Amino acid sequence: MNSRSRLQELLPKLVVAPSFFIILIFVYGFIAYTGLLSLTDSKMLPSYNFVGLENYSKLWALPHWWRAITNLAIFASLYIIICSVLGLGLAILLDQKIRGEGFLRPIYLYPMALSFIVTGTAWKWFLDPGIGLENTMHLWGWESFQFNWIKDRNYAIYCVVLAAVWQSSGFIMAMFLAGLRGVDNEIIKAAQIDGASPFTTYRRIIIPMMRPVFLSAFVVLAHLAIKAYDLVVALTGGGPGQATEVPATFMYSYTFTRNQMGIGASSAIIMLAMIFSIIIPYLYSEIRGGKR
Repeated sequence: MNSRSRLQELLPKLVVAPSFFIILIFVYGFIAYTGLLSLTDSKMLPSYNFVGLENYSKLWALPHWWRAITNLAIFASLYIIICSVLGLGLAILLDQKIRGEGFLRPIYLYPMALSFIVTGTAWKWFLDPGIGLENTMHLWGWESFQFNWIKDRNYAIYCVVLAAVWQSSGFIMAMFLAGLRGVDNEIIKAAQIDGASPFTTYRRIIIPMMRPVFLSAFVVLAHLAIKAYDLVVALTGGGPGQATEVPATFMYSYTFTRNQMGIGASSAIIMLAMIFSIIIPYLYSEIRGGKR
């Protein structure tokens, strides 16, 4: 092998190498370092006095952590279900080759182009009783109108769900629309010839064939829900009280505000385990399906 062929073989590796080492150090390196801190008695600053799994036992004994886990369960379940149903409905609507599809599709996708900070701030203004929807209704003469969920401990978490669904449902719609457009038309025509109604065709044939798309949508939404931080901070700041506290805001609070770095690191590792519990089965099913 001459020098030119050797260079052509090494060039792609040389181009990728800097990015690979940066990811290795600043992603996986810091993940390993966080795992190390979770086993120490670190407070305001890192400490290397190992305490084993003591931080994890303290973490699961904290009512604050259980509140964050409960809020995550409420948020994630509603977020995933509503986004999936709404995204599928919009995708089926656009799949009918309606007029203005090229105009509607960017409108539905536009919210995903915004950062969660922008979304949270905009919805905070919209939902604030003093300047938002409630105030507007009062100015228009509807004095009895009330919508103060963002100030109510019992309903504040649903405001986070509203904002998250508004931002993500268009992206899920695009995923489902791509799946619908990928279904073999011959199968649909055969069902129509057999006299199947459009509703039956979608329910019995098209939607069951889109199981991989549903799985992909679930993985994306679950990942976004688990690591939700900026939306919650911009919208409610975790309040009122701890009504919208989630594991990501808990981790930041204990690490940088309460000076309990060991407990904050252990909560981060728990979040990582949650994500792995979703990603690994998904990758396994994809690899297994590819082999088949």
